[in-house]
Amino acid sequence: MFNRSLFLLFGVVLSFSLCFSQAVPSPVRDPREVPDSIKGSVFSRSVAYSGNDSITITYHSPAVRKRIIWGGLVPYGDVWVTGAHNATTLETTRTLRMGDQELAPGKYALFTIPGPDQWTIIINKNWNQHLAWDYDVKDDLLRFSVKPEPAEHLERLQYFIEDQQADTIIFAMRWERVKLAWKASVKKE
Repeated sequence: MFNRSLFLLFGVVLSFSLCFSQAVPSPVRDPREVPDSIKGSVFSRSVAYSGNDSITITYHSPAVRKRIIWGGLVPYGDVWVTGAHNATTLETTRTLRMGDQELAPGKYALFTIPGPDQWTIIINKNWNQHLAWDYDVKDDLLRFSVKPEPAEHLERLQYFIEDQQADTIIFAMRWERVKLAWKASVKKE
């Protein structure tokens, strides 16, 4: 009797949790393919593969929606999650060299500090955080500066990972009329 009652209780709990659980959305590769009727930011992912190795950027893609982005929605001089909601993550299976510093294989948060003429790229070891609320400079693994470039309007924020050569990758983030690009070399193991 006890085993049957426990089994029935387990069935009820499982059924209840399945009815009320929310499905986790799968990330899209190109947020521009999502209808603009979606009010929230789109869960997105950019991936580059080389053999068994991969580099992945996972982020939430907000839309411009006629807002002032730079110096408005995204203030200059403040640490920004460089997307929306959870920290944008950078995951690599290979050692990368960005700026003059190395980044070991792993999963990290990608933050920026935007400015009108120069941005700071930040790789932080605490990848599991919401916005920049839990950001702590002591968890930074590397920082370097890049110059923003003008670009054609892009309604939704998007990341790109491009192979330049066998050992060089270009990362780019575009949103509104700004493009931010930086180079990384892949360490030969």
